Amino acid sequence: MHEMSIALAVIEQVESVAARTGERAALTVRLRVGELAGVVPDALAFAFEVARAETVLRDAELVVEGVPGRARCGVCAVEWAVGLPPDLCCPECAGASTELLCGRELQIVDVCWADSVQAVGYAQATQEG
Repeated sequence: MHEMSIALAVIEQVESVAARTGERAALTVRLRVGELAGVVPDALAFAFEVARAETVLRDAELVVEGVPGRARCGVCAVEWAVGLPPDLCCPECAGASTELLCGRELQIVDVCWADSVQAVGYAQATQEG
């Protein structure tokens, strides 16, 4: 179950930011997870719940935003939802020269800290340290 290693990596990154910024508790952590990332959202939520004990995330809610997979044909430029299992042949011209546009994401979008009234963007928080 690699969702546990993902949950631990998320917790480690958020705790690192908390240590640099002086935050003591997170309320929510929002992740963007592509449907082609190979992550089972329920398994990730369970792993996060187990792993967050005794961390700044102990009471935090994990919010997972799914990102559908989309592709573009290199021949005719048509874009389509690839679905699962992914269909990477163009539905318009049957071409196989495909560019995957999205659906593989696995990123922390933001963290809402208990000590702050507003959500702090993860990228912004990491640059402050």
